[in-house]
Amino acid sequence: MIDAVVFDLDGVLIDSQHVWDEVREQLAHERGGCWHPDAQAAMMGMSSPEWSRYMHETIGLAESPEEVNRIVVARMLERYAEGPPLLPGAVEAVERLAVRWPLAIASSSNRELIEAVLAATPLGPLFELTVSSEEVPRGKPAPDVYLEAARRLGVEPARSAAVEDSHNGILAATAAGMRTIAIPNLRFPPAADALAAADAVLASLDELAPAAVDPSAFG
Repeated sequence: MIDAVVFDLDGVLIDSQHVWDEVREQLAHERGGCWHPDAQAAMMGMSSPEWSRYMHETIGLAESPEEVNRIVVARMLERYAEGPPLLPGAVEAVERLAVRWPLAIASSSNRELIEAVLAATPLGPLFELTVSSEEVPRGKPAPDVYLEAARRLGVEPARSAAVEDSHNGILAATAAGMRTIAIPNLRFPPAADALAAADAVLASLDELAPAAVDPSAFG
């Protein structure tokens, strides 16, 4: 029996992974860093302290991790000011589940970005709470952000479902012991081992219905 549903944000509800990629790559080129083709994949799921440190230490930006984080978040907010790129069917999918369960967001995005998306879209009133991985010790694939979301919701992780799109996100949700529903990111598809770990794999948000979340209650 499922008591709550926790959504990832980037790649599940908004088409933003490539925006992160563009913003960080542009900054790396501007500041003389050594961007490489696997950088985006390496940073997917990292918390802001983790990816900003990666940009400083591995990509080679001279700015401190804190300054890198500040610049990237400011540029992301500028991009979102034009309207966060909601994925097709995102609002409808969340509305279908909000009728039955309390909902939360467990995201690797900074809190400012999560709040900007929710404030600028119809999604805001549908979620009871949000957790950013900058607020927990470890980013995805560690389960910390999902465990914290369950704690704040007052539910057991094993009686929660998670909706994810990325390799590290799927692993984080499964490590938390949640029923994990994968909707693979088409730009950055998760590897076969992550998909195999998911409890259900859907083609799109259009398939995200109560029966997919809790088959035992809708059999």
